[in-house]
Amino acid sequence: MTSIRAAFRTAVLDAWANRRSFWIQVSIMLANDLAWVAFWLLFFNRVGTIRGWDAQRVLLLFAILTTIAGIALGLLANARFIGTLAARGELDAVLVLPVSTLGYVLVRRIDTAMMGDLLFGPVLFLFAGAPTPERTAIYVVGSLCGAAVMVGFLVAVGALTLFVGGRGEQGDLAFQAILILASYPLDLFGGVTKLLLFTAVPAAFVTGLPTTLVDDFDVGRALALVAAAVGFSGLGVATFKLGMRKYASGAVWTRA
Repeated sequence: MTSIRAAFRTAVLDAWANRRSFWIQVSIMLANDLAWVAFWLLFFNRVGTIRGWDAQRVLLLFAILTTIAGIALGLLANARFIGTLAARGELDAVLVLPVSTLGYVLVRRIDTAMMGDLLFGPVLFLFAGAPTPERTAIYVVGSLCGAAVMVGFLVAVGALTLFVGGRGEQGDLAFQAILILASYPLDLFGGVTKLLLFTAVPAAFVTGLPTTLVDDFDVGRALALVAAAVGFSGLGVATFKLGMRKYASGAVWTRA
C-alpha cells in the first residue's frame, strides 16, 4: 500500500506540475458542466416535470455524476484504458514491481480535466441538492459506491483484451455507454433497456440509485447499491487477475 500511495502522490504532483495547463483544463471542464446545467434548467423550464423528475432532481443527479466522474475517470484515469495498456504491452513494466498490478495501474495517472468535475460536483450539490447532514452523507457514500461500480465495470470490460487480444477499443465503448446512460434520469427508461441498466451496463447503480436514495432513502435500495459496488469491484479485480495469468505467461498483445 505504501508503494501505491507513493505512486498516487507522484501522479498528483505530475498533474499539478504545470499549473497553467492544470487550471486551463479544469476551467474548460467547469464551463462544459455549467453549459449542461444551463441546458437542463432551460429544458425543465419549458416542460415542467417528466415522470417525477424536475430540474432540482436532475441537477442532483448531475452533481452525483460529475463527482463520480472526477473520482473514477479523474483520480483513477487508467480505469478506462486497461484494454489499451494491455494491447500495447504497457503492463510489462508493472509486472516487475513489488506492488498490486491493478492498484498501481489505476493510480499512476490523473486526468487533469476531470478534476473540474470533481470540483464541480460537490459545489453543485451544495447549491442544488438541498444539503442536510443526512442527505450529504448519502450523497458522499452513494458517489463512492457509484464510482466503485464504474471503475469495476470499466476494468472488467478492458481486461477482456487480456483474453481475446485486439486493440482494447471495448474499454472506450464501455466508457461511452455507461457515461451517456448515467447522464439521464433512470425513470426515462423502461422494459429491456432498464434491465440492461442494472446488469450489462450498470448505469442505474452509478447515478439513478444514488440520486433516488438522497431524495428518498430506503434500506433495501441502499444495500443493493453497496452490493453492486462490492460485486462490480470484485468482478473487475477477478477479471483482471485471470487475464493477467495469460498476459504474464507471455501472451502480450503488442503492435508496431
